[in-house]
Amino acid sequence: MTEFRFELAQLAADCFGQLIGADCPIARIHTDTRSVMPGDLFVAIRGERFDGNAFAAQALAAGAAAVLVERPDAVPPGASAIVVYDSREALAAIARAHRERCAPRVLAVTGSNGKTTVKEMLATILRRVHGDDAVLATEGNFNNDIGLPLTLLRLTSLHRFAVCEMGMNHAGEIAQLCRIAEPDVGIITNAGSAHLEHLGSLENIARAKGEIVNGLRENGIAILPHTDGFLPLWLNLLGQHPTITYGLDDHADLSGAVASDGTLTLHRETQTGTCHLAIPGRHNAHNACAAIAAAVAAGVPVSAAAAALDGFGGSKGRLQRRLSAVCGTVIDDTYNANPDSMRAAIAVLADAPAPRILVLGDMGELGPDAPALHREVGAAARAAGLESLLAVGELSRHTVAGFGAGGEHWTSHADLIAALRPRLTPTTTTLVKGSRFMHMETVVEALLAAGDISQPDDSAAASAPEATPCY
Repeated sequence: MTEFRFELAQLAADCFGQLIGADCPIARIHTDTRSVMPGDLFVAIRGERFDGNAFAAQALAAGAAAVLVERPDAVPPGASAIVVYDSREALAAIARAHRERCAPRVLAVTGSNGKTTVKEMLATILRRVHGDDAVLATEGNFNNDIGLPLTLLRLTSLHRFAVCEMGMNHAGEIAQLCRIAEPDVGIITNAGSAHLEHLGSLENIARAKGEIVNGLRENGIAILPHTDGFLPLWLNLLGQHPTITYGLDDHADLSGAVASDGTLTLHRETQTGTCHLAIPGRHNAHNACAAIAAAVAAGVPVSAAAAALDGFGGSKGRLQRRLSAVCGTVIDDTYNANPDSMRAAIAVLADAPAPRILVLGDMGELGPDAPALHREVGAAARAAGLESLLAVGELSRHTVAGFGAGGEHWTSHADLIAALRPRLTPTTTTLVKGSRFMHMETVVEALLAAGDISQPDDSAAASAPEATPCY
């Protein structure tokens, strides 16, 4: 039975739109006609390469109860609709009003690296402490000015917490998302060299990420990385909001220490907790500190937060270990890449026993510094003691140049795969990584096509349909 959660007239009032036709109940809100089901509202988004208004009639034919459009002539006679000046702004206004009515505690996370992992860690903690029905979290890439409102519009009266990922490519975008979500807790993972193409400098990136602390609700709490060089900048932006710093050092408000067996021990004042993560890397221990600090801000004791995170296995394409009887261990880190996450992945592979092979694709959005930054990644892999690097993509020629002897550049994924396969044995560890547009997951799947013996991982379940990703 369809559950109707909205009234069209109320949605029109929320976005100051003009109601055309009859009021009607609305079950869900979508921006993609392929997702529309009977009882839904289709929001017609106008983009650079498409105009959703042209699909309003198609959505109604698919069973939509009503449409939200910018053009009255897009509404067929007799249909129910909301007409607005700007459908993106209307979607944001509707989501903001719904967030206020549902009144969950909103915890938002941004950063150049690690924000999706922190989001998943934090959602895992809150679900294990408060129950699955109490927590809503961003799915897939729904972290921009369309995805965030659609996430908030999934809220119900049962949700006590909403864990929202916030992505950006340009200054001002995080501030815009904060005006929609009004976070009670804002988490910054770091400020790295992603988006240099659009923002020009690391300081500009840090200021853009720092918009999240300016966007906190009254009495909101900021969760900040203690050892990040931009901490003073973020504290200056913070104003009177309280903060919890976190990190793998003794001086953070919530401090973590990693033992030789991988056990992570957390301390905050008189509270302690321990957990063991099933994903590798010191940077993931740092991510765990961020998630636990945010959980503490939401009222969870350190011991309970750490216990809830024990055994956390990560998400698909983020340092996911895949096992093959033929190819050995394949570490799938193909979700995305920038110079900082490349270095973190290199450190993970460097901890594995030889033989080790690093497979890299291009990194995007780096601007005029892209060749030099790719060369630095190659040099970092060489300095880490890795034996072999295979790369694909035009910019990855510079990665191979930075690596030197043992580095190989290939012009296609197929050629790279053909060269790689004969070198793999059951004892080889291969790490595959590149920016999203490089589709490096095709390399992983080709290697595992015969003999994948990985155990199914619930945390790596298929994500929601992709929105345009921001990082």
